[in-house]
Amino acid sequence: MRELPAVRGTLTPQRELADLTWMRVGGPAEILFQPADIDDLSSFLAALDPEVPVFPMGVGSNLIVRDGGISGVVIRLGRGFNSIQIEDDHIVAGAAALDAHVARKAADAGLDLTFLRTIPGTIGGAVRMNAGCYGSYVADVLKAVTVVYRDGSRAELTPEALQLAYRQSTLPEGAVIVGARFVAPKQAAEILQQRMADQLAKRDDTQPTKDRTAGSTFRNPAGFSSTGKADDVHDLKAWKVIDDAGMRGATLGGAVMNTKHSNFLTNAGGATAADLEDLGEAVRKKVYDSQGIQLQWEIMRVGKRTTADTTE
Repeated sequence: MRELPAVRGTLTPQRELADLTWMRVGGPAEILFQPADIDDLSSFLAALDPEVPVFPMGVGSNLIVRDGGISGVVIRLGRGFNSIQIEDDHIVAGAAALDAHVARKAADAGLDLTFLRTIPGTIGGAVRMNAGCYGSYVADVLKAVTVVYRDGSRAELTPEALQLAYRQSTLPEGAVIVGARFVAPKQAAEILQQRMADQLAKRDDTQPTKDRTAGSTFRNPAGFSSTGKADDVHDLKAWKVIDDAGMRGATLGGAVMNTKHSNFLTNAGGATAADLEDLGEAVRKKVYDSQGIQLQWEIMRVGKRTTADTTE
C-alpha cells in the first residue's frame, strides 16, 4: 500500500466503487479519500507524492467506473463541501451540494436556477460539465469557482478561465472543484416552484428515471441541449440518431439502450462496466456507419479494464 499523508478525514484502501455510482458497476479505488474540509484536502494534496494520480468523484451520476477499478486516489467530497448559502442574488454552493437541492433553495429565495432541478449529480460535476437543460447552462449563471490544485494550492477562477462549452470545461489534471458562486435572475418563488414541478413531471414522462442509468449517454450532435419548447428541433439529438440507427433497445450482456429513451444506457441487471461501455461503442459505430455522425460520450468512463475484457 502507498504511504499516504495524515488526514482528518477518511482514507479507505481498495474501496469498492460500484455502490457509489448510479450504474452500480466497476472495480475498487486503490485509495478512497473523503476529506473533512478544504484545509484537509489541501494539505493532503500538498503532501501526496505528485506522481500519484488523483480523480475527483461526485455522486457517480454521470460515470462508468471500469471493472478493473481506479489507480491512485479517488477523492469524494462529502458533508464539509455541501453547504448552500444565499447572499442577495448570489448562491454560494459547495461542490458536494446536490444540483436539485441548490435549485430548490434558490427558488425558495426567489432566484432562478430551476434548470438545475432535473440534472442529476452535484454542483462540482455540473460546473465541470457545464451542465444544462431547457436552454439554460451553468455558464449562463456562473460567477466564480473555487478549486484546489493537485499541489494543494487554492484559487478562485472566473468562468472565462474554465473555457466552458457544451458539456465541457478546461481544468488542470488533478484539480478539484470545491465550490461555486452563481448569480441568478429574480422571480417569484411560487412561479419558480411550479416551473420545477412541471419540469419534473415532463422528465418522469419522457425519461427512465426509475431505471439504473447514468443520465444522458451521448452529447447531442447538434451541440446544444433540448430546450423543452414546442419548436425544439430533434434532427441532431442523440436519441434521434440512435433510433435512426436501429439501436433503441439494443443489448449486450446486462446492458441495454433504454426503450423509453434511447440515449439512456441502462444496467438492466447484472451488467458489467465492460457490457455498458462496449454497448455504447457499438452504438457509436452503428450511428457512424449508417449516418456519418460521430457521437461523443457524455458519460465519463474512468479506470482500468480487466484482463478478462477482450476490447480496449
